[in-house]
Amino acid sequence: MNELQKEEITKALHDCMEACNYCYDACLEEDDVKMMSACIRLDRECADICGYTEQAIARDSAFVDEFLKVCALICRACEDECRQHDHDHCQHCADMCKRCADICEEFTA
Repeated sequence: MNELQKEEITKALHDCMEACNYCYDACLEEDDVKMMSACIRLDRECADICGYTEQAIARDSAFVDEFLKVCALICRACEDECRQHDHDHCQHCADMCKRCADICEEFTA
């Protein structure tokens, strides 16, 4: 992975992490928080793996490919869950998760 690629994947990971964290917080403010519980859980999982993968890339971990694969898997699950909700924060999060998963898959293909 060259420096330009690292920059692209790191930006996608960071943007996704931020979107998931925002969605997580916004879901906690919704009227029916219980209905949002799966979304909240996946937002946390996705934000965590994106942040960890970003760190792994920065330190040139030997396991970057494995982290990218797991990250793509969790991003897809978060995207699928967020798409089920009409809230703007969920739709934005789903868009960022899709973008991140696409890029993670591209770099591990």
